[in-house]
Amino acid sequence: MNLKKLNILLADDDLDDCIFFKEALEELALSANLTAVHDGEQLMQLLINETNELPDVLFLDLNMPRKNGFECLTEIKLNEKLKQLPVIIFSTSFEQEVVNQLYKSGAQHFIRKPSEFSQFKKIIQQSLALTAEGVIEQPTQENFVLTIQNSLIT
Repeated sequence: MNLKKLNILLADDDLDDCIFFKEALEELALSANLTAVHDGEQLMQLLINETNELPDVLFLDLNMPRKNGFECLTEIKLNEKLKQLPVIIFSTSFEQEVVNQLYKSGAQHFIRKPSEFSQFKKIIQQSLALTAEGVIEQPTQENFVLTIQNSLIT
């Protein structure tokens, strides 16, 4: 996979998931910079105070302390400087009503965190391939949830 160097921001309070994410990136041999934050307030401070370029993509967990993913997504999409940032929701919960609300709030994609590392790696690869291709338009609602089954990667 030939991707440009990506600046990836991960907002997740689960340290094991952060380690899995980092290991998946390393195994994919991607040219990427990964920055991780562990709560919503830390995320928003980093984004609002960023004087350089914004990250190419934000992977955002929903259930975080101090400010949850819903609150962060809403703030990002209401902020003129941040609203074009692609936000991929990365969560263990998968309730259709929640997914529908995230779509309406402007998230780029929704990924249910897989428990198996190989699937975890494939879904990250798929989402980063879309990012590297410059796909920043929100897809149709039918294509909002990324899964291994509808993955182009085998």
